[in-house]
Amino acid sequence: TAPLEEAARSARLVVCFGGDGTILRTVRAVMASPVPILGVNLGHKGFLAELMPEDTELILKAARGEYTPVSRMMLDVSLFRGGCCVYADTALNEAVVCGTAATIQITAFGDGSKIIDYKGDGLILATPTGSTAYSLSAGGSLVEPTAENILVTPICAHDIAARPFILAPDRLVTVRADGRGKRPIWLSVDGGELIPVQSGDELRVKKSKNRAVMAHVSQKSFYDIAYEKLGEIN
Repeated sequence: TAPLEEAARSARLVVCFGGDGTILRTVRAVMASPVPILGVNLGHKGFLAELMPEDTELILKAARGEYTPVSRMMLDVSLFRGGCCVYADTALNEAVVCGTAATIQITAFGDGSKIIDYKGDGLILATPTGSTAYSLSAGGSLVEPTAENILVTPICAHDIAARPFILAPDRLVTVRADGRGKRPIWLSVDGGELIPVQSGDELRVKKSKNRAVMAHVSQKSFYDIAYEKLGEIN
């Protein structure tokens, strides 16, 4: 069996069975060859998955090429230390800067202008796709996944003025975090490994040239899926 990255180069469609984590890993694996991905949910909420395992006819329909490719923006995430990039990644959902059982000082800028400055548990920088994930739990807005925005969502801010922001897609967002010397700080991209962040480091996040392509085959709209996944439909 060929590795996914290699197989994607000649594929017309990737059918991904699993939860959101599996789909996120698949998207990142095929970034260089953005073949449409059809998610079939075997997890819990599964916002990234359009279908359930019992939707056999729709899975077969997609396999016949009867689907609409839907492009979604991603974020380039770079961590700089002393002017040098020490870590780089690409996110479909979000990049998270957070402390460990202690508040940290967070300052975020958009194109050099200060957006927020507060103490709290951390900060989420999300795409519209990621608006239904961690950002939503932290009080961020729901945004249509085909929109082009960068979401800035504080996590448990100790400042009533620290509110979520929805930015234009062409902004360069920079983040500085200070753990006051003794408090560890971490960066996680799309729920992946924890990358240590030192006080004085600068996180830079911008719209990526890479795109995720999802295969849309059902009649459900984003609103239908949002209400269904969030338990608002009886």
